[in-house]
Amino acid sequence: MRLQVLNPVWKRKFVHTTDSKHDLPVASNVLNRQCNPSAPNLAYVSDITYIRTGAGWQHLATVLDLYARKVVGWAMAPSMPTKLVCDALNMAN
Repeated sequence: MRLQVLNPVWKRKFVHTTDSKHDLPVASNVLNRQCNPSAPNLAYVSDITYIRTGAGWQHLATVLDLYARKVVGWAMAPSMPTKLVCDALNMAN
């Protein structure tokens, strides 16, 4: 490796970021595991994740229509403000 001037790249240890031990209100499960709506735009599901890019970490919020099983809205931002989720939901409508 020295002859080829190669340097190792170390992978960082996975860090858990979810804190489930809180006193904040939790939304009720209105779908109750019935994930087969009879028409489009009756039920959406969403998730937020973060992606490492050349410009740094980006947060991605997606909204899926359960009828079509396709992404109908998304938004990206360098931080995770409430506006990120609102933008993804607005794109879905």
